[in-house]
Amino acid sequence: MLENAPRPKRRRGIYLLPNLFTTAALFAGFYAILSAMQGRYEAAAIAIFAAMVMDGLDGRVARLTHTQSDFGAEYDSLSDMVAFGLAPALVVYVWALSGLGKLGWLAAFVYTAGTALRLARFNTQIGIADKRYFQGLPSPSAAAILSAGVWIGADYAIDGHDVSWVAALLTGLVGLLMVSNFRYHSFKQIDVRGRVSFIFAVVVMLAFAVVFMHPPVVLFAMFLGYAVSGPVLTLVRLRQRRAQRRKEK
Repeated sequence: MLENAPRPKRRRGIYLLPNLFTTAALFAGFYAILSAMQGRYEAAAIAIFAAMVMDGLDGRVARLTHTQSDFGAEYDSLSDMVAFGLAPALVVYVWALSGLGKLGWLAAFVYTAGTALRLARFNTQIGIADKRYFQGLPSPSAAAILSAGVWIGADYAIDGHDVSWVAALLTGLVGLLMVSNFRYHSFKQIDVRGRVSFIFAVVVMLAFAVVFMHPPVVLFAMFLGYAVSGPVLTLVRLRQRRAQRRKEK
């Protein structure tokens, strides 16, 4: 009797709402590439930051609406590769690195490969790694550093080829940080749906005000500081472990 029972039909299709945000992030990365090819570097940088906002929303929307799926996770990863891997590398290459020849495209490729490896490692560690920390610099933060740097150059009318060596060094270092073993705070333990103190709300509002004073400079400083926090946090922990071992001896 059980063998002849009809099997439940598998529901086909995808969830629309969260994947719309993922598609918007993908389009923003694509638009950033087109803008850079046309010499509109400020628009390209802003488009990458828009992709960051969309990328932050798609996962939250999926969890809030209970529309998480394997398709959405894979689609999000591919979108991140375009928006935070290819787009920043091509934008900074067109703006500053193209004059360096092979060294220029090598720095851009190191960043692109670092993004791909970072995303692949993240996907394989879902459900295993400590959610409080990221292993390696997150790709959106890496993209923010390069995009904000290009945005500053466009805002102050700086010719990218005049700072090509600095751009190449920064691009390569950021790419290597993504595949490093440095730990970065994920801030996932912060409950945005729960109640917070009045002081915390004031701090958040002040932070928004500071960012809007001069977005490219403030964003560059913020994400660069976050990138440096990984090695600093790792060194502090190593010293603490050494001190604890000495006490035990």
